[in-house]
Amino acid sequence: MSDERSEQPEYRVVRNDELQYSIWRADAEPPAGWRIEGTAGSREECLAHIDEVWTDMRPLSLREEMAATAG
Repeated sequence: MSDERSEQPEYRVVRNDELQYSIWRADAEPPAGWRIEGTAGSREECLAHIDEVWTDMRPLSLREEMAATAG
């Protein structure tokens, strides 16, 4: 009997300069403009982490612009 977890690929959480999150296969370098955030695991574990930390879906530049015009 094989271990299903060992057959599943490992993923990493990646983040860009706009503080947007995604997941990327751990065995591949993230695309240009994205950096490894630090969380790794199954697809489901990584997506659960993103659900916890990415509470504002707006890009950082939009948040900064809205804050500047509001104040």
